[in-house]
Amino acid sequence: MPKKDILFFLTILLFFHPFFAYPKVYQFYIQFNGEHGLIMAFLKFAVLATLGEVIGLRIRKGVYIEKGFGIIPRALVWGFLGLTIKVAFIIFAVGTPAFLVYLGFKDAPLFMQGDLSWAKVGVAFSISVAMNLIYAPVMMTLHKITDMHIIQNKGTLIGFLKPVKMRWIFGNLNWDLMWNFVFKKTIPFFWIPAHTITFLLAPDFQVLFAALLGIALGTILAVAELFNEK
Repeated sequence: MPKKDILFFLTILLFFHPFFAYPKVYQFYIQFNGEHGLIMAFLKFAVLATLGEVIGLRIRKGVYIEKGFGIIPRALVWGFLGLTIKVAFIIFAVGTPAFLVYLGFKDAPLFMQGDLSWAKVGVAFSISVAMNLIYAPVMMTLHKITDMHIIQNKGTLIGFLKPVKMRWIFGNLNWDLMWNFVFKKTIPFFWIPAHTITFLLAPDFQVLFAALLGIALGTILAVAELFNEK
């Protein structure tokens, strides 16, 4: 393994080590996460999802950082998207069981409060399907728009604060890649199953798990770009 990869993974281990080695640090995280869910959603996605993009860059170009990558603007974008994801989790976790009640499945909300069962898995799957078909395409498109905006402005923070050239970006988005890979493949085959697991977890861990999946997203998009270049 190259030296830079060893140093990278050692840095990641060093960053997360206190959460596992020191119970007080972990308890502080649990308490703060419960009391300030939106702040933690911002921080978790700003760190973990950006980490996924860094790994994606390593896969595509062999480096963890390059001029114009714009790691701070990307972290800000992921932090904001993390807020929207937290809101989406709340809305769909409550709204989908309510819709199932409307359809005649009157015990749907109760299943999510009980122990693991096939009924609970079914409701979690329904929540995941609803969220990924309604919210995920919008979020993924917004992320790609901001990604192009960051690249267009050479990754600088000042450039990031400039108005987004929405009309130009929409016209130059790789819609073939977005539709045929990101939407048609990753949503049904990865995100819906992954978020089914997410909604089976305790609420305090759902956004953390989703942020960890952001690392997977960076890898997936990197692989997609590699196939697109061939």
